[in-house]
Amino acid sequence: MAESDKLNIDSLISRLLEVRGSRPGKNVQLSEAEIRGLALKSREIFLRQPILLELEAPLKICGDIHGQYYDLLRLFEYGGFPPDANYLFLGDYVDRGKQSLETICLLLAYKIKYPENFFLLRGNHECASINRIYGFYDECKRRYNIKLWKTFTDCFNCLPIVAIVDEKIFCCHGGLSPDLHSMEQIRRIMRPTDVPEQGLLCDLLWSDPDKDITGWGENDRGVSYTFGADIVTKFLHSHELDLICRAHQVRLNSIITT
Repeated sequence: MAESDKLNIDSLISRLLEVRGSRPGKNVQLSEAEIRGLALKSREIFLRQPILLELEAPLKICGDIHGQYYDLLRLFEYGGFPPDANYLFLGDYVDRGKQSLETICLLLAYKIKYPENFFLLRGNHECASINRIYGFYDECKRRYNIKLWKTFTDCFNCLPIVAIVDEKIFCCHGGLSPDLHSMEQIRRIMRPTDVPEQGLLCDLLWSDPDKDITGWGENDRGVSYTFGADIVTKFLHSHELDLICRAHQVRLNSIITT
């Protein structure tokens, strides 16, 4: 029997939630086989669902978590634990924070438990070349082994990239691309795939808006582009959309609209 077939999702979720109320930083003990099973089973679900998700409100849209597990738990306490609320996360689940494993395990467990009500997009940190450097690789190696990190890489390479909510809200981790002319281009991206250093997929995960420019500009990250308000307006008009919802940058007031 495959590891993904032996999963007891309810038990996993229960144990992951047991640390609510504990001091921040307390780890959850899961077996390597359980974690591997989560990655394998969720990968199957990601591949069954489209790379461009078409979703309906109501749902709560959440930005970067970056291994801040206790912040994720507080987010659910505030917004409602699944299935009391539907969720769309915009990527960057791992790296930087100290508990990437708990964070990604709870998110994948909810994806498996509620596949039609809980959605996860890919961020630029769901990429081996990035999370090899910024913490997730080291956490996997320290707490388990490198093989488990590679299993997560295989899972991340199958995540969806874009969601459109109620045919009007374009959701992605990063932003727009000069190569994006039709939604069919996104649908044609084949998975599994790594994140290339340039092009459409790269831009959707890496680009940033810049209110001070017109058109496309160089990105200080050294990857992808920045884009001005004129690019946003043209994109929304061309595709009959109302707004773009993205993550990828810290906003001290939580939400910014332009």
